[in-house]
Amino acid sequence: MIQNKKIVVLGMARSGTAISKFLANYNNTIIISDIKEQEESLLKEMQEQNIRVVITSKQEDLIDETIDLIIKNPAIQKDHIALQKARDLNIPIINEMEASFSFLPKDVQIIGITGSNGKTTTTTLTYELLKYGPHRVFLGGNIGIPLASLVPEIKSKDLLVLEISDHQLLDLYDFKTHISVLTNLSPVHIDFHGTYEHYKETKKKIFNHHTEEDIAIVNAENQDVLHLIQDIPSKKIYFSSKNQADIYLKDNKIIYQGEEIISTNDILLQGNHNYENCMAAIVIAKQYGITNDQIKEFLSTFSGVEHRLEYVCTKNERSFYNDSKATNNESTIIALDSFKKDTILIMGGLDRNIPFDSLKEHLNHVTCILSYGETKHKINALANECGISSLVVDTLEQATKKAYEISKEGDVILFSPACASWDQFKDFEERGRVFKEIVNEL
Repeated sequence: MIQNKKIVVLGMARSGTAISKFLANYNNTIIISDIKEQEESLLKEMQEQNIRVVITSKQEDLIDETIDLIIKNPAIQKDHIALQKARDLNIPIINEMEASFSFLPKDVQIIGITGSNGKTTTTTLTYELLKYGPHRVFLGGNIGIPLASLVPEIKSKDLLVLEISDHQLLDLYDFKTHISVLTNLSPVHIDFHGTYEHYKETKKKIFNHHTEEDIAIVNAENQDVLHLIQDIPSKKIYFSSKNQADIYLKDNKIIYQGEEIISTNDILLQGNHNYENCMAAIVIAKQYGITNDQIKEFLSTFSGVEHRLEYVCTKNERSFYNDSKATNNESTIIALDSFKKDTILIMGGLDRNIPFDSLKEHLNHVTCILSYGETKHKINALANECGISSLVVDTLEQATKKAYEISKEGDVILFSPACASWDQFKDFEERGRVFKEIVNEL
């Protein structure tokens, strides 16, 4: 429990503001800082709780030997000058999730879900399935709900389902789950971690402090996953969409421990990647007594997560899909492989110096690529290499309107950017909402 401390919170996004407001109730002196100007309403809210707000690009000036703790936004690079100064002064650096964890009742069951792709869908599936059981269930983490905002409501024996990103895992130390899911691993966020090895080792922290009584649910078809978990003590449960495992797909049926749970014909979500997400969630649901009938009832109606291959609408026989959460090549590959119709692809966003070469063999159904943002010329070069028609514009709005203009009946218009949103948007959620607004106004 954190109390009577002098704390600097770096970053005024959701997690930073949530932990500041929470910790202000425990006699802590809070200084929260960001490099961007903030809305007046937020500043007033901070002031009412005696939280000092400092907007500055020189956040290192806030850190001296009087500071007891740094709580950083997960997106802040580990070599940030303010963090380097804190290390020199031996000031502990954690994140909002680690700070919040210290306030949880000891008998709360925590289910943590991570992976390069599929974690949001798996987290949502797990949360919704567990609601069929007798326990109170809470949803939070990287899915957009800071743990700090949930802690005051959580009581003994509650279930807590958390999506946890690699950026969050990096600054977790005492935090521990009872069930952890690693959906898959692929080389993403290398610009943040420096190497794929560091990224993988960071993901491994989802199993921190596990014993043989804790459960690790992992992808049997991902060699990087299998290699990474060799030495963890957890009870391992494997899922596979290709071969026999603890839970697996066979003849369009999901089989768990020899029992048929559900036919894929009864699952509204489509694609092997989604069946893998379902399998991980089913394993968790079974640990808490959820029945096959309850699983079938939910999976037969669940249509997916907002901004993740989300069907928007059909206009004049053109179908629009919002995949704004696709911030890397691997996510866009999953989206591309989900459609067998002629597809107009909209891509673009922040340039993180990642090549797009891995997309090449998945563009078979793409008739045109529209690119915008910082990466537009790199994407245009990719299209030219593949002999695909390409148009370069400046904004998502221009790209969406142009895609509709050049489309024909039966086309899929897919917004799957393969890039982070921060060149033009606050986050992928704002980007996805803007896309849907543009589409609905066409």
